[in-house]
Amino acid sequence: MGSSLLNKDFGIDLGTANTLIFVKGKGIVLREPSVVAINNQTGEITAIGDEAKKMIGKTPESLSIIRPMKDGVIADYDTTSSMMKYYIGKLNVQSWFGKPDVMVCVPSGITMVEERAVIDATKQAGVKNVYPISEPFAAAIGAGLPVWEATGNMVVDIGGGTTEVAIVSLGGIVTSQSIRVAGDEIDEQIRYYIKKEKELVIGESTAEKIKIVLGSAKPTSENDRMEVRGRDTVFGLPKTVEVTNSEIVEAISDTIQSIISVVLNTLENAPPELSADIMDRGIVLTGGGALLRHLDDVIKEQTKIPVFIADNPLDCVAIGTGKALDDIEHFKNSPNIARRNILN
Repeated sequence: MGSSLLNKDFGIDLGTANTLIFVKGKGIVLREPSVVAINNQTGEITAIGDEAKKMIGKTPESLSIIRPMKDGVIADYDTTSSMMKYYIGKLNVQSWFGKPDVMVCVPSGITMVEERAVIDATKQAGVKNVYPISEPFAAAIGAGLPVWEATGNMVVDIGGGTTEVAIVSLGGIVTSQSIRVAGDEIDEQIRYYIKKEKELVIGESTAEKIKIVLGSAKPTSENDRMEVRGRDTVFGLPKTVEVTNSEIVEAISDTIQSIISVVLNTLENAPPELSADIMDRGIVLTGGGALLRHLDDVIKEQTKIPVFIADNPLDCVAIGTGKALDDIEHFKNSPNIARRNILN
């Protein structure tokens, strides 16, 4: 009997781009893209996760690639439910000890209906109790911030589908804002720019690669460049063009500005005592978006507050969701505390 059966409770970061699972006592045990391939004739799922992601942009008409999560919420309930069942099944946590308790993160701006859908989809995967935790609260725990103390901590979690900005203190969210603009939107802006300026159609995977190689919130001193292949919009034939860092900075500037506006807005709504804490302690960036070069510098320039990138920003939400299991009583007794704003 493995220890995974004894420590059977786990946390799920059910993200728009990736799904991560944190098992108590083991850490992150699963990290796969939130992508599913479906056979259009039979409606059956043919691939999930990494295997399905490799197929993006390369499928015959008989297959569809679905991202069941959109903007941090469930866009396709049945597919999300099947995906969760598959991932949870991989953990092999069903045992004589009964079903596990699960902590699952939800965006702070989610509606009650959307939240219910996440809870139901998780329950269908064969777990006992499901406790939702707000994404920025989980990110703050995962980044090692003292969320239970009487100090203001500000976290900016930039995921695939949503950017969550929150000020956390005394085990709850004091003020938060969530916008459905994040990593996926940056990819979209890159695709749009290259189509418009370079007359080249590129796929999702290529846009993501460009973001990783050339993406930054302000131009880099090197002005890096790369060759990009796609389909010519005029002749429809394969074509290669060169794209530079400064072009990508221009392409994604609107999205970056939207994210910074939310940060500024949240700071304006902070109680004065907590503002003073944030001036001292700074702003912590988590999520995949935290890896975008110079984003910390640009936020620092516009807020005049120190900005830090969390260790392992991609894992913060999953780690925080898992660590929150240690305080599960807190979530049982006051289920809304780490989700809804304390002041509202």
